[in-house]
Amino acid sequence: MASAPQSQSLPLFYNDLVPLSSQIHSEYRLRAADKAPFLVGQHAVPLTVEEFPLAQRFLPIVFSVGDEPVPLGLFGLNEGVNVFFDDTGKLVDDNFYVPAYIRRYPYLLARLRPESDELSLCFDPTTDTIGAFEDGEKLFDGDQPSELTKGILDFARNFEEAGQRTAQFMKELKELDLLMEGEVSIQPDQAAQPFVYRGFQMVDENKLNEMRGDQLRKIVQNGMLPLIYAHLFSLGQMREVFGRQVQQGKVPAPQLVS
Repeated sequence: MASAPQSQSLPLFYNDLVPLSSQIHSEYRLRAADKAPFLVGQHAVPLTVEEFPLAQRFLPIVFSVGDEPVPLGLFGLNEGVNVFFDDTGKLVDDNFYVPAYIRRYPYLLARLRPESDELSLCFDPTTDTIGAFEDGEKLFDGDQPSELTKGILDFARNFEEAGQRTAQFMKELKELDLLMEGEVSIQPDQAAQPFVYRGFQMVDENKLNEMRGDQLRKIVQNGMLPLIYAHLFSLGQMREVFGRQVQQGKVPAPQLVS
């Protein structure tokens, strides 16, 4: 249900990447968009730890399976189901937290040369929001980035830094052996069988409660504990998402779903 994106040359959502250049893209503009077609049928999106306190009010936060788990916000409990964006990629309810991973697209900081640590601002050229349009906001003022582009670069840098903090959080969760295989069983009214969802990881509350004093003190001091509780509280949203699936007719026949 919540597998991390498969190993691939490009991150989730991206079809291609080219560096943003004042020479090549001097006339390019950014068009505002009220739809995100790349989200159609996307049931899980990566989250950073900074997003947990706000995201937990709207989304179940789980961890992907595998040796290198990542935090995911669930947009649906089944593959191919997204209850927060419609079939055109338009947000169903404006009162919703849109994860930073989505807001970053189509931009990405990428290392252009393997031998260099320098990151360059790139974008996905297959997007229909960036191009040599007559309308939209300019990406460059002459040969210099516009204020818009400077803001985009700052956002991308902040996202990369948040990603590093998230990786450290996940490393410590694994070292503390706090992750367990997750399972949620939902029994709808008048249904003969429950819907059982697996295929994700979650924090083991029993292990959390049995932690040694020095370990507990460490996760309090480094700020991990409130993030762990945000994750645990968010699991209550599983039933809210399931309810949306019922309303939208996106629930499969009752069976073990993994």
